[in-house]
Amino acid sequence: LGQTFQVTSQEATKLSLAFSRPPLPSAEDCRKLSEDVQNAILAVATVYYWLPKGQGTTLRKMVRDATTEVVEGMIQLTDTILNAPVESLSQEQLISTGGVWEACEQVSNLPRDNQAAVVSALAACLGVVKDAVEEMEHALVEGQDPYGDIMEDEELGFRGNRDTYWSEADRQLLGSCMGLMKASKACLKKVLAAVKAYGKADSPEQIAQLDDLADIANEISPSVDELALSMYPPVNPLAVRLNAAKLASVLKKVLEIAKTSHVCPPSEEGWVQFLTGAVDHNMNKVKNFTQGQL
Repeated sequence: LGQTFQVTSQEATKLSLAFSRPPLPSAEDCRKLSEDVQNAILAVATVYYWLPKGQGTTLRKMVRDATTEVVEGMIQLTDTILNAPVESLSQEQLISTGGVWEACEQVSNLPRDNQAAVVSALAACLGVVKDAVEEMEHALVEGQDPYGDIMEDEELGFRGNRDTYWSEADRQLLGSCMGLMKASKACLKKVLAAVKAYGKADSPEQIAQLDDLADIANEISPSVDELALSMYPPVNPLAVRLNAAKLASVLKKVLEIAKTSHVCPPSEEGWVQFLTGAVDHNMNKVKNFTQGQL
């Protein structure tokens, strides 16, 4: 795998150098360069297509994305060369060449099996959710005006529009929503730890279970984002309730899939039950706060 991408990186260098200064390569040299680049790209694509589907869809997606990045980088480099005057090595050509190098280099960081791929995917999800939770916590702690850092009263004059502020009722509702967002972070953290500790990719069943976990966990971050967006004023309680219910549903699916998979032995069931209870508790509070809106 690594060697195939290394060859592609070398071909990008050869192509770039050939068109870095006059005179232009001969027609025969151009034909040879084109063939070498084409063969390198075909070899890269073949690596992906030869990767058995049974190795796991999460792993295959990562290899596919890495392959696509290399191919797109080579296309960009070729376009840059075709559209640039051959007087000297242009900045665009240097950047495009470096882009291919970087894309090829990233292959060395690819996970070696589906367990490692799912760990990587979960860690990425956790990072995004952590950021969303911290951003919302910061907004709530800052005071009554979540837009204060964008719209300064001193600069724009007094803003009497209460649509840019949270009411006390809003804050009560948002407290339960924050509980759901924090449960999302805790859920991803625990599932990630479980996959690291107990995840295996030795059998088709184990690989499929890991893929199921990764697929449903990928829905957490967008659901957290949608809930967070609906929490900014003016707050529509029904929209908040809808987004909270969607997030709660996703979290319960994650916990259910985790509980029935090989990454959750009996010793790990405690946190699954605890987080399921936390999700239900916060969702019930959201329902209570929005009951009068129905």
